[in-house]
Amino acid sequence: MQQEMQKQVHVVKQRIHTTCCIVGSGPAGMVLALLLVRKGVPVTLLEAHMDFDREFRGDTLHPSVMEMLDQLGLAERLLQLPHTKMPTLDFEVAGGTFTFAHFDELKTKYPYITVIAQARFLAFLADEMQRYPHFKLLMGAQVDQLLEEDGRVCGVSYRGPDGRYEVRAPLTVGADGRFSRLRKLAGFEPINTSPPMDILWFRLARKADDPRGVFGRFGQRRIIALIDRQEYWQIGYVIPKGSYQRVRAQGIASLRQAIAESIPFLAERVDELVDWKQVAVLSVESNRLPRWYRPGLLLIGDAAHVMSPIGGVGINYAIQDAVVAANVLSAKLRKGEVQTRDLAKVQRRRELAVRLIQKFQVVVQNMVFVKTLQGDGTFQVPLFLRLLDRIPKLRTLPARVIGFGVIPVRFYT
Repeated sequence: MQQEMQKQVHVVKQRIHTTCCIVGSGPAGMVLALLLVRKGVPVTLLEAHMDFDREFRGDTLHPSVMEMLDQLGLAERLLQLPHTKMPTLDFEVAGGTFTFAHFDELKTKYPYITVIAQARFLAFLADEMQRYPHFKLLMGAQVDQLLEEDGRVCGVSYRGPDGRYEVRAPLTVGADGRFSRLRKLAGFEPINTSPPMDILWFRLARKADDPRGVFGRFGQRRIIALIDRQEYWQIGYVIPKGSYQRVRAQGIASLRQAIAESIPFLAERVDELVDWKQVAVLSVESNRLPRWYRPGLLLIGDAAHVMSPIGGVGINYAIQDAVVAANVLSAKLRKGEVQTRDLAKVQRRRELAVRLIQKFQVVVQNMVFVKTLQGDGTFQVPLFLRLLDRIPKLRTLPARVIGFGVIPVRFYT
């Protein structure tokens, strides 16, 4: 045993001591780090990659996030970066356009969805935190071990570009996404509620006179989402779960034809798709952990609950987790008094909202997505959605649920 300990001391290049170690620099991890360092809590943030640029990250910030950034004095500066505003969530269906969510009718300073490249958003937050001497961001840090003492997580061990390191902290937070390494290392098993769909993900050129924003097209057994990323269109083509090989066997020309028929203004650009190597398959998942914490360890965001893409709420629920965690834990961390019951409190304050939005997503999936993908005719907007849109007091309900969550949260500055 003594020889093993000596060997470990030899291979560990450096031990870093901090108050909170956050693993994962996505929206949840980055926002939690920002809120904690502003409260005077030393934070070390570990990111496995060398940059923030990911192909499959979401690019939408909802009004709740913009209001939180406004509290911090950051919203207007963020809006100086390239972005687009989406005042409504629209779907092209038989007979015209149906507006599912009217964000422009909400009583908020930011009555729209802000569409901004996530890499820009994360870099913006990272730059903001560089002025805090008690913040440290370590890129290329691949965590592969939880450190434990007396049954309590006390940090992590990771492989860096030039050797092995340890970060020791009273609290470790896993914010490392749907494929969370910390979740696996902690032995947590999620409850799966897999949606009946996958998504083909690819891009086509965008022209200056194209429509702007994010919108969807529903047709005969077709659901297509378009995301305006300014330089190009990011396109999500929804297919039934597990049907990729069948779709691929029909040939890339069949996919080009489906896009051209469903989105006429892209018809002249579908020839840009020449090979299946240009198309990625995203397996849509939805799950949640029964328990988000262990002594010394808390999981938030996709590490604790993976959302369906319906409503685009995943990023915003992850950020709300971070806000609640900062509200509950910042004072405790400053005093070095974080207890397991405090971590349980974070889960209690967020779990109901997560369960309710996942149930909402399941209802929409079954009534809209499943019927469209499996139907034998032209998609029709469900009656309850049409009635909802016509009743003034209920008209903004979808926008409120999507924009602020089932249970809104606010950061206590």
